[in-house]
Amino acid sequence: METTGENRVPGPVYVFQIPVRIWHWVHALSITVLAITGYFIASPLPSLSGEASDHFVMGTFRLVHFSSAFVFAIGLLVRVYLTLVGNQYARELFVVPIFHRRFWRHVWYEIRFYAFLTRKSGKYIGHNPLAQVFMWLINVVLALFMICTGFALYSQGTGAGSWADSLFGWVFVVEASSQTVRMWHLLGMWLMVTFIIVHIYMVIRADFASRQNGISTMINGWRTFTDDGPIDTR
Repeated sequence: METTGENRVPGPVYVFQIPVRIWHWVHALSITVLAITGYFIASPLPSLSGEASDHFVMGTFRLVHFSSAFVFAIGLLVRVYLTLVGNQYARELFVVPIFHRRFWRHVWYEIRFYAFLTRKSGKYIGHNPLAQVFMWLINVVLALFMICTGFALYSQGTGAGSWADSLFGWVFVVEASSQTVRMWHLLGMWLMVTFIIVHIYMVIRADFASRQNGISTMINGWRTFTDDGPIDTR
């Protein structure tokens, strides 16, 4: 790990601004609701006796799912705006220094740390490089994939010529089978769920094993450190 004496941090650093923190928790909530309702849409509950109009259970699941999908998609657009007007840490989600060799050395070091192959963790003000890579892959690349496939499936209900069909109907040009697109969308959901589990583990572990705080940073916005050593540069 490469550090320099000039990179010493005197104390807590304000990292995540209020709009970014609000987006984070709204984004997390929308993913949770989408995952739960999406699961039951893919594996419906047993049919209830009587008229469907007296229950409308799956219809409610679909309504909540579609509503959360709009929150998810609009939230990503808001996050793009926050990247443009926010501080340097707000840009980390979209701007990943993939062409910097030093960045990938830090990624490899973080992999070794989480694999328990080294005891000393890196010290960063924003996201650590490994987290930054996966944040981009899941919250940008996979999120766009889920938006495109999800609204393409939604367009089958809104009909030909609707806004959903006009914007996302091209998905069925790439893959004509709606069932295959549905399976892609379901696979994406499980990838997101897996990421969330790993993400929660990593931020909790950061509070106990790393040189900076984890969970509280996304609550109050401040990054605090357990030592006065230099930060790791990228």
